[in-house]
Amino acid sequence: MTRTQHITWCKERALEHVKNSDLKNAWASMCSDLTKHSETQEHPAIQLGMMLIMTGKLSTQPEMQKFIEGFN
Repeated sequence: MTRTQHITWCKERALEHVKNSDLKNAWASMCSDLTKHSETQEHPAIQLGMMLIMTGKLSTQPEMQKFIEGFN
């Protein structure tokens, strides 16, 4: 699987959680899945997302969805 395909797969899985208002597991799924590919193991979105979560910037469905859809 290419890097792009893997990120698309990660996003699809995480967005299913977002659709169900399960933001905690959306984030956990995204981070876990990104670490499963050699080219995305240290993706900057992992650290950036954690900082945003800690400051309350990813506390709603629209915020989380926009964040997940917005990186590549």
